Amino acid sequence: MRVLFIVFASIVLLISCTKENPKKVDVAGIDITLQVDRFEKEFYGNGGSNLKELRSKYPFLFPEGFSDSIAMSKISNKDEMELFAESQKLFADFTEQEKELEQLLKHIKYYSPDFKAPKVVTLLTNIDYDNRVILSKELLLISLDAYLGSNHPFYQNFPSYIRQNNTKERLVVDVANAFVRQQVSPVKQRSFVTKMIVEGKKLFLLDSYLPEVTDAVKIGYSPEKFKWAVDNEQEIWAYFIENELLFSTKSDLNKRFLETAPFSKFYTQTDNRSPGRIGAWIGWQIVRSYDRNNDVSLQEILKKDPIQLFEESNYKPRK
Repeated sequence: MRVLFIVFASIVLLISCTKENPKKVDVAGIDITLQVDRFEKEFYGNGGSNLKELRSKYPFLFPEGFSDSIAMSKISNKDEMELFAESQKLFADFTEQEKELEQLLKHIKYYSPDFKAPKVVTLLTNIDYDNRVILSKELLLISLDAYLGSNHPFYQNFPSYIRQNNTKERLVVDVANAFVRQQVSPVKQRSFVTKMIVEGKKLFLLDSYLPEVTDAVKIGYSPEKFKWAVDNEQEIWAYFIENELLFSTKSDLNKRFLETAPFSKFYTQTDNRSPGRIGAWIGWQIVRSYDRNNDVSLQEILKKDPIQLFEESNYKPRK
């Protein structure tokens, strides 16, 4: 009997490991033209001899008052040149990232056929973490110095929950998030559950745009924090219910459960084991539950009223 159980368990495990990702679609036939310009190479790698050409090619990076003397001072600055050298150790060859970006853009076009890919420009911004990816209609700026590795000395003064996402694996996720923020509009309703659903929609879009990326990387959790979220889903939901938080409009719930933070604030002695943004995590599971229980398109999910989506999701936390 024990042998039969082990064999059965092995079969179940094999099936679960090989199960097709439901959000994986064939984008091989999607036509995308990806143009990547390496501004940091052209700016720091030529000793300032090409400033005239750069001003013409990248006028958006040379604002009024940015004189040649200022440009030369940056090019000759020891710290900036060290930043450039360190970035090139990882990104001198950008082929891997270009493939990831191309796959992302193809998935976006799969769901939005009229989508046109912006031109990509890589650059350095002295580790401006809050502006590591900037997206406009025709332009996508990526700050490579934000992705040098979680243990890089340049990030030693960053808190660990920030530093853990300063990796090259997060680059395509941050780019995807820039597109997602443009597609998921904020709502006027102020209830906590509404805000959770809005954040859940954003993460659900990542499921469709980045089907090969793990959930932990998509939400930016360490393996330990991700495991905590999965293991404690039922307890988290029970806490929200028992404390009548779902329809609360208290603004402090944003910082406690929705904003990037080292941990979520349940006001218990074990809070530091939890990841931040746990409300977004729960919202993600609710939207996934709605998708499983309703025959709807991605665009219909994005347009769905958050409260109606919640009521029709039949969400039940994993035990």
